Amino acid sequence: MAEPILQVKDLTVTFPNATGGVRAVRGVNYEVNEGEFLGIVGESGSGKSVSSLAVMGLLPSSAQIDGEILYRGEPLLGRSDKHLSRLRGKDIAMIFQDPLSALTPVYTIGKQIEEALTLHNRGISQQAAEKRAIELLKIVGIPGAERRVKAFPHEFSGGMRQRAMIAIAIANDPTLIIADEPTTALDVTIQAQILEVLQKAKEVTGAAVVLITHDLGVVAGNVDRVAVMYAGKLVETGPVDELFETPRMPYTMGLLRSVPNMLRAGKDRLVPLEGRPPVLSELPQGCPFAPRCPAAQDICREQEPTLEVVVDTDRHVACHRADEIAAGTLKSADIFPRPPHQPRAVTDRTGQEPVVSAQGLVRHFPLTKGSVFRRQVGTVRAVDGVDFEIRPGETLGLVGESGSGKSTTALEIMELIKPQAGSLTVTGKDVGSLSKKQRLALREDVQIVFQDPMAAVDPRLPVGDIIGEPLTLKRVPKAERDRRVAEKLELVGLDPRMTDRYPHEFSGGQRQRIGVARALMTDPKLLVLDEPVSALDVSVQAGVINLLEDLRDQLGLSYLFVAHDLAIVREISDLIAVMYLGRIVEYGPVDEVFTSPRHPYTRALMSAVPVPDPKVERERNQIILKGDLPSPTEDIQGCSFASRCPLLPLLDEDRQSRCRAEDPTPGAHGASRVACHHVDQIARLDTVDASSTSSVTRA
Repeated sequence: MAEPILQVKDLTVTFPNATGGVRAVRGVNYEVNEGEFLGIVGESGSGKSVSSLAVMGLLPSSAQIDGEILYRGEPLLGRSDKHLSRLRGKDIAMIFQDPLSALTPVYTIGKQIEEALTLHNRGISQQAAEKRAIELLKIVGIPGAERRVKAFPHEFSGGMRQRAMIAIAIANDPTLIIADEPTTALDVTIQAQILEVLQKAKEVTGAAVVLITHDLGVVAGNVDRVAVMYAGKLVETGPVDELFETPRMPYTMGLLRSVPNMLRAGKDRLVPLEGRPPVLSELPQGCPFAPRCPAAQDICREQEPTLEVVVDTDRHVACHRADEIAAGTLKSADIFPRPPHQPRAVTDRTGQEPVVSAQGLVRHFPLTKGSVFRRQVGTVRAVDGVDFEIRPGETLGLVGESGSGKSTTALEIMELIKPQAGSLTVTGKDVGSLSKKQRLALREDVQIVFQDPMAAVDPRLPVGDIIGEPLTLKRVPKAERDRRVAEKLELVGLDPRMTDRYPHEFSGGQRQRIGVARALMTDPKLLVLDEPVSALDVSVQAGVINLLEDLRDQLGLSYLFVAHDLAIVREISDLIAVMYLGRIVEYGPVDEVFTSPRHPYTRALMSAVPVPDPKVERERNQIILKGDLPSPTEDIQGCSFASRCPLLPLLDEDRQSRCRAEDPTPGAHGASRVACHHVDQIARLDTVDASSTSSVTRA
């Protein structure tokens, strides 16, 4: 058998601090073979990125690194930076999480690719380097590569910047590519493009790839082998199919059962993984996962298990009860039982007055130029004629890519001011005709839960004051305020005795529950949920989603749920509105839209959502959209989706001409409204190989 490209042996990384040191990585062992795709997964703070930065020699000099890192049998630890620089970018390449920070803003994309080439190939001519830079941009799917090679990083979208980073990484045909959360900050459609490009890069260079991520759906569809990390150590490794089908470490089981699955969303209750990872400077005795593990025994709290082979040679598990799990006497369903699920009753709410009703809602922003004498040079059409309704007890999921107008639509409701065009009615009141006093009173009926729970609260105040602030403004007596704060804390699943604690003393999921409690203090009729779980680990998301479902049913709340994760949207929503460039292109009951999406954008959006099941991922026909979302400042003739539409190339010339010349208006199709000229042709997307609609050939 050939020698592994990368061998990591008993790797330990310690960062010094005032109390002695933080062991971020604790005795990690793994190998990467030639052409292999390894996925390293785990919650935030598990040591995934630190272990890979150690391989690259990019940790700060203060970090104490022990163990062995071998590249093709050659030790890397202890080597000079000059020696490692000859390997970095040539033999070992890295793709970072934030491409805008990783790229130099003062140099063009082309110059930065050329630099990667000339640093490791002094003999290459300037002309050859320029030609190779254009070729690399074409390989990673950048349209108009000859022109774009002269652009600066700020002129690229997030997805294009990440593709440029991949172009730099593969410039010298490396044998190992380390991708650190390369799709975390991207929309699901752009994520699909990047993963497609990463597979293409692996195919073109023949490189092995190490993918660091927390997204189990991404892992399921791309990697060959998985390594699961927890509290700085590997706790389970194995082939992707086996690990997903029969996880043998309770932590892996908890992760897999907590992740939402778009194909099953709404049919089962999500299983939350309670608690949070330990602080690495204060690790408990025994197994670090024991405080969160329902299957923990006395030995688990006394002795930390080592990573050992269980039953067969391809699986390694660090668990005292791994043999019981492998024998089938202890199952995932026993350790993490799924909470009872009562299917949501389908209620006809058409006779009820909407809590919110928007008709032709418009929000445009002027685009100006000049510092002294400013002049308008364009218009940003953030929201461009939107219609929707939310009735009592109903949840509307608002989905779409970044820049589609979702958050602006939500903020239009929160502002409660007269819209630029169209009408907006909240709890039966036209917001355009409200007095200042009426508007202030109406704000009690509409509250918001923000994306980042830590940024949404004052870190200087205890949570009791944070939650009770709306009542303080209303001059509610302290005794009554304290009573209601305790009541709301209990309602969201937190201990009422926690009122004296500060935000930093809570986990991310607990902080989001605090945000929900604050929003509920005025007994609102509508909650605007702006990406409420996107900043949380997947293990925490399940508990927050279950809470929101319970509160909606218990209190009769209505939700406007703004999100980009379609699996979560399907889990919680009754209706779904799909936005593209400021307009709703498809709107209807969630089951109907997910079962038979009728707009090409909706179909592409749903096909791009990764499913945490390797077999399903391999068999799915994924539609990869071309390019990025156009700018909302562009004056587009005809259908705004035509430039990226996967259906357009399949149509005859007359139908294509209509798309490019005539803007479609929403029409009724079943119980849905769809803005597409050719709904009758949508089934053609199911019969065509997805690669023919992609800007990059599928691997």
